[in-house]
Amino acid sequence: MTAVFIARLTEIEIGRPNPKILGVDEVTKSHSSQPEKIGFIGLGVMGRRMALNLRKAGYALSVHDLNRAAVEELVTAGAVDAGSIAGAAKADIVITMLPDTPDVEAVVLGEGGLASAMQPGSVLIDMSSISPTATQAMARELAARGIEMLDAPVSGGYQGAESGTLSIMVGGEASVLDRCRPVLEVMGKTISHIGGHGAGQVCKVCNQVAVAINIQAVAEALTLAKKNGVDPAKVRTALLGGFAQSRALDLHGQRVVEGNYTAGFRVTLQRKDLKLALENGSATGTVLPATALIQQLYGVLAATGRSDLDNSALALLLQEMSGIEEASA
Repeated sequence: MTAVFIARLTEIEIGRPNPKILGVDEVTKSHSSQPEKIGFIGLGVMGRRMALNLRKAGYALSVHDLNRAAVEELVTAGAVDAGSIAGAAKADIVITMLPDTPDVEAVVLGEGGLASAMQPGSVLIDMSSISPTATQAMARELAARGIEMLDAPVSGGYQGAESGTLSIMVGGEASVLDRCRPVLEVMGKTISHIGGHGAGQVCKVCNQVAVAINIQAVAEALTLAKKNGVDPAKVRTALLGGFAQSRALDLHGQRVVEGNYTAGFRVTLQRKDLKLALENGSATGTVLPATALIQQLYGVLAATGRSDLDNSALALLLQEMSGIEEASA
């Protein structure tokens, strides 16, 4: 009895509950009174800014990315270089922010991946935008090992990542979200629990469908104005005062007016997200005709070497197709 008591006390003193001594429920409870240690994998345009906000909030953070410059920036901000996926897995919560489904599957299920390196009672929060079906499969595999998972893709672009005002769409157990909410609140302003595993990813593809169709509408409207010799800037201002007003018209419309297609959210990533939407639509028998058309237009941009332009470059393509010679990237 004395030995068990000392072991429990020692674990509490160092703030690292041992799931071999405490039950999983006790581990979860003990985390509520201890600062979560976070591992972060994926320091791209979004992930780097999100991780920096976690450091600014005072979280103990270890990071991993193939881009050494990104890792060094976080180390300068006070994070620890995890050195590997397994190194980042030595945390209470591990966050992944990666480009596509195969990347996440490799990090989670591959050799030396998170599934084999994370401890029972820990949580994986995947904030990438990936396949809902693949997400559900990974959640099942992790659950069999006593590891919780949330899918928590985001919307808001690099501006939202930098300011900590992202919209975060969460799939998974409500109790796990409750535990992780303080961490998510550092990165996002709006945190919505959509449903079970994969529901967050479904919500994200719905978001990307709506965004793409809105951008296409703005691109068509301002191209029509320009082709008629009417100032697109004045048309945009007028439309913002009426029923056509939208975030896409405000932000992307300004890009179109300026002819500035420097990437905020790249064509290649928008294509990937619409591909996920169309795959899900095919699997569920959902008809998505506008999404399919816009995906083809993004395909033309990619085929002409413009994958790294902003997703608002749909307007550039439409202007070219309409014979507007001064269209520029």
